[in-house]
Amino acid sequence: MTRPELWLVILGGALATFAVRLSFIALIPPDRLPDSVRRGLRLVPPAVLSAIILPGLLSPAGHLALSLDNDRLWAGLLATLVAWRTRSTWLTIAVGMLALWGLGLV
Repeated sequence: MTRPELWLVILGGALATFAVRLSFIALIPPDRLPDSVRRGLRLVPPAVLSAIILPGLLSPAGHLALSLDNDRLWAGLLATLVAWRTRSTWLTIAVGMLALWGLGLV
């Protein structure tokens, strides 16, 4: 595959993905969706975020690490506590990053 063909495939994939996502926004007004669908859609971001974050916390080296020396797990638990208590995204990120950095120094 040549370089222009590769870029064409990448741009085509990006446009197709964008079109599919835009179709839900542009073609279906939110007030026409059933209540059950709207309630379900509110749960998609936390589910996706959990699927992205949990493997990095529970298996940082590629295998399950549920031990006291797993710094990522401790930082994640602290960030979860901050998120639950404050509901502040930026504070949660800052505390999680600082905790991971601080635990890495110990």
